[in-house]
Amino acid sequence: MREAPAPLEANDVATVTVGTVVWFALFVLQLPFYGWYADHGHAWIIWTCLAGGGLGLIGLWYVRARRDAIARAAAERPGEPEHGEHAEHA
Repeated sequence: MREAPAPLEANDVATVTVGTVVWFALFVLQLPFYGWYADHGHAWIIWTCLAGGGLGLIGLWYVRARRDAIARAAAERPGEPEHGEHAEHA
């Protein structure tokens, strides 16, 4: 059996930033059509986009704090491989 590989790290800050921008863009792009949405009982779609953008801001705060905490923890452990580097196994 092989050793399990280390988990892949993504750029979480960039991912959450793009998602947040998309939610806010959808909100702004749909605002001119608010009357049509309201007339057809679908105004909730616009407010869902605003909520997605707001939650994205909270997520952005969270992933930035997580990234900084991981960097601080790595700096406190000298001699260990940097995040993402693997030691050779004999």
